[in-house]
Amino acid sequence: MSVEDIPPEADRLDGAPHPRETAELFGQAEAEAGFLTAFTSDRLHHAWLLTGPRGVGKATLAWRMARFLLATPPETGEALFATPQPDNLDIPTDHPIARRLRALSEPGLMLLRRPWDQKTKRFKAQITVDEVRKLKDFFALSASDGGRRVVIVDAADEMNTNAANALLKVLEEPPAKAILLLVAHQPSRLLPTILSRCRRLRLTGLPEADLSRALARAGVETDSSGALAELAEGSVGEAVRLADLDGLTLYADLVALFASMPGMDRARASKLAEAAGARGAEARFDLTLALIDRLLSRLARAGTTGTAPPDIVAGEGEMLLRLAPDPAVARGWADLAQGLTARARRGRAVNLDPAALILDMCLSLEKTAARAPA
Repeated sequence: MSVEDIPPEADRLDGAPHPRETAELFGQAEAEAGFLTAFTSDRLHHAWLLTGPRGVGKATLAWRMARFLLATPPETGEALFATPQPDNLDIPTDHPIARRLRALSEPGLMLLRRPWDQKTKRFKAQITVDEVRKLKDFFALSASDGGRRVVIVDAADEMNTNAANALLKVLEEPPAKAILLLVAHQPSRLLPTILSRCRRLRLTGLPEADLSRALARAGVETDSSGALAELAEGSVGEAVRLADLDGLTLYADLVALFASMPGMDRARASKLAEAAGARGAEARFDLTLALIDRLLSRLARAGTTGTAPPDIVAGEGEMLLRLAPDPAVARGWADLAQGLTARARRGRAVNLDPAALILDMCLSLEKTAARAPA
């Protein structure tokens, strides 16, 4: 198979190592300890739901758990001496299990994710029932060695209804020595019956020091780790995207645009729209929407609390409090945030001009800014 024939991976972030290639996890000691405590106390649940914001290490933790489970065989009771209890999930990178997992050749592991469609050259929008049905063969073929079987679903909230119902049947009657690890960015989208059969591990955003270490380990260099951590809201994955697409510069441009309101700088708005709407600039368009969302959230928070969050760019806090001076105005920004970028995404999905969509958003922002007391 040539390099061109190797399909991309739905669970790989551009510009960063795949979670299975990441041996170290930063900033999630509490979640890791919760799993290890269950393991060492012989209360290992058969299904674990890893939740939290995107990019904070949920998939990395799932792969760490999988490596640990597969490389730590169940006790048989035949050993002459008790095996010391592990105090972490570390497995050497040269361990045979670790090598096979990196190569996706470990027979004890099954990975469920959105499949790549060779005909359309796109990922399918959801994890389909056909993917989940593969578990039947996996459990049948892997049962003979007597070891653990591990399933990673990344991400579980991307399953369609039929796939979710098929997975539910497995959760209701799990095979012996099977552990299912479900990564979920939006657990509210999962069936309540799936949620009730999983033990949840909640991961949180990383503080600046841990995020900086994680970025360095991923090979991402930045001179603005503090601003990047604040803008990424503690998400390593989001920080990688911001660094890759020069997101701090784009955010500074957006802050300058908001600072000109009311009486919006039309030339700046047009330049922003042209850059986001250029041919082949889908990633920049998506990032522009995400950063507008972030700014609206910060406006609403500043107006509600009366305190601006830490500046990401100079002068931002002053602008936030000027445009959102009280809770009533903050509610207007929050209401706008509910549908503004969602409408733009729907418009892009039906091939409306992306530059025109961005300009239309700017006009909506200008109208809301005009309602703030002078």
